[in-house]
Order: sequence, then C-alpha cells, then structure tokens
Amino acid sequence: MGYPMNLELKNIILEKTENIFQDVKRIREYIHANPELSYEEYETMKFVSKELERIGVEHETGIGKTGIVAIIRGTHHKIDDECIALRADLDALPIQEENDLSFKSKNDGTMHACGHDVHTSILLGTAEILFELKNQLPHPVKLIFQPGEEKNPGGATYMIADGVMENPTVKEMYALHVFPDLEVGKVGFKEGIYMASCDEIYITIHGKGGHGALPHQCIDPIVIGSSMILNLQQIVSRKCDPKIPCVLSFGHFEALGATNVIPEKAYLKGTFRTMNEEWREEALKLIINSAELIANSVGGKAEVTISKGYPYLENNPKLTQSLRTKTVEFLGSENVVELPIRLTAEDFSFYSQIVPVCFFRLGVRNESKGITHGVHTSKFNIDDDALKIGIQTMCLSVFS
Repeated sequence: MGYPMNLELKNIILEKTENIFQDVKRIREYIHANPELSYEEYETMKFVSKELERIGVEHETGIGKTGIVAIIRGTHHKIDDECIALRADLDALPIQEENDLSFKSKNDGTMHACGHDVHTSILLGTAEILFELKNQLPHPVKLIFQPGEEKNPGGATYMIADGVMENPTVKEMYALHVFPDLEVGKVGFKEGIYMASCDEIYITIHGKGGHGALPHQCIDPIVIGSSMILNLQQIVSRKCDPKIPCVLSFGHFEALGATNVIPEKAYLKGTFRTMNEEWREEALKLIINSAELIANSVGGKAEVTISKGYPYLENNPKLTQSLRTKTVEFLGSENVVELPIRLTAEDFSFYSQIVPVCFFRLGVRNESKGITHGVHTSKFNIDDDALKIGIQTMCLSVFS
C-alpha cells in the first residue's frame, strides 16, 4: 500500500524536506539554546509536545518520566497493527558551550554537545512529513522521544519499562546519531555488532596513612591503586579471547595526600567495554576479585562497585542492508559509507535486545565552515544541511 522506492517517492521527500527546513532549523536552534540534563528534560518535553500538537500527531508525555511517545496511523491501519519505531534522544551534557552562536546555550554549564538537539529536530521534521503521507505508510509509525541517553541506567530502560514497545507492538526500530568525522551529505552504516557494552567501575582503596618518610608504617593506597591499574589490564590482554573487542580504561585516580603524607584512601574510576555479553559478565567478576586480592595482598582493602550500563548494540543485517540500499538510491553510492565498529556505547542497544534495529550515522562535518569539532566537546556544532539528510533517511526507513 506504500510508495515503492522510486523517483516519485524521492521527489515527494525532497520537496517536503525543503518546505519544512526552516521550521526544523528553528526547532533545532531552540532546543540547542535551552538544553537540559539527563532525566531533567521537562521543558524540552513540553516543547516537543507543542510541536507535535502543531503538526497534529497523537502523543503522550511523561513516558519514562520525561519522554514522549507519538503514533502516526493512516486510515487503512488497524489499532493493533504492528508498527515501525523511530527514536530520538532529548538530554544534553554538563559542558560549558564555547561556540559563538545566536542560539548558544542559555543554561550555564549545560550544552547539547552530543547532537541530541539535532536528533530531536530531525524526528520532528520526519513526523511532519510522515503525517502528511500517513495514508501511504505501509505500517503505523511510532515516534519515541527518549530522555537520559547520556546517563546510566539509560532512558531506554525507563521507556521500555513504561511499555513503549507495546500498544501497538514495535516490529522494527531505527535511530541515527550525528557523526562529526563524516562530511555533511553522507550517511554511514554497519551491519551486525557495531557498538560496545559500557559499565562503570568505582574502586575505593583503604590503606593506612602516615608520614611519607616512614612508608614501612603505612599501607600505601597510591601504590595499591597503581598496581591495580597495571595488573587489571592483564584481564584484557590475557583472559579475553583476542577476537572479542574489549577495553578497560581508568580515567580517575584520586589520593589526597601531600609530598610527605601518605593518605588513608585512594579512589579509582574507570570504564569496561566489550562486545560479548558472556565475556562481559566474566570480566566484571574478574575485575572485582582481582582488585580485592591486590589490596588484600599488602594489607589493604578494596571496595569495588560496578554500575551496569548498556549492552552491546547489534544492527540487524536485513534492516541495515535495506535502508542502506534505499539510501544509496536516494543520495548516491558516493555518499553512503561503511562504518567501523566502535567501543563507544549507546542506550539504543537496549531496544536492539528486543527487536531488529538499524542505528546509523549522519555526517555533520564541514571543514570550509570550521565545523570540525567532535561530540562531547565545548565547540561541537553541525552544518544545518545535515538536518535535511537526516529527515530524508529517516523517512526512507518506514517505506517498503
């Protein structure tokens, strides 16, 4: 019942994208100027709700606390027909923006440095086009605006717990993410396992403080922590199957002594990432046991806390191949690239454990305009033309 992937559909999507572009740009700039941190996206939720009302799309707010779920149905769809879901994320990061923009963040210390303002505005633009074409949609389309992607346990977990995958049942799901390594106008895909699981490690090392000139009377938590950092790497290098991607990194080592003071405690914070759930569970146990043994061996004590994060993300080969083929036909093969695996993490992975998904990357880079900064940096920005490409590719995902 839907349009085939042909010249007619391409022209319809191109024309409608141009018609709504200034509105989508306005939406992106408003959200960018008014960022909110994870699970605090109350005003963003209200703004998105008003935009959905303007378009005429049926929706509910307060899902997963500050999330929104909307549905687009044609007259030929039944209330219980399975649907295709499209997802965007709402939250910003605790970063002070350094861009000189007319729509620079108004909220001190908070910035949309990961492009979630882009994702949300693209999904609203997609909603506007799909609502106009609702009677040509092969399946109903569910729009998921999700909070808390940036912070454990991941807003996806709350949305799923609130029943976002049901009523109607989601049969497949798509999402995109800005990619500043890729030039604007290009889109990237990766079939199969694409992104890693992500767990946070917190270790408190208890020693015995004292004078730096009398270390034999102390139990030095700094030495214990240093030994842990070095020795725990052997879990990756000697226990992990080398065919399994795996990373263990510590980015925080705090011990508040002095030049001649050995402190009582030291603190380590790190991250463990991999792409195999069985190895993930085994490795986390090894990290806990090894850290405790290292501390105990010299008379200290280690308290290890693991904050379980997101599972690995796997793109369904069939969905990914299909959308890639349609995107090649739409944008040209020179604008569609193959992505390498990444040991970064995304809570879209929770959805991938339930239904087939396709998570793809959107080029936003433009060196001639100085738009080259990475995500999670204070000068991240996009070329606005990426909004058009994102909308067009998301629209393609729902048509047969």
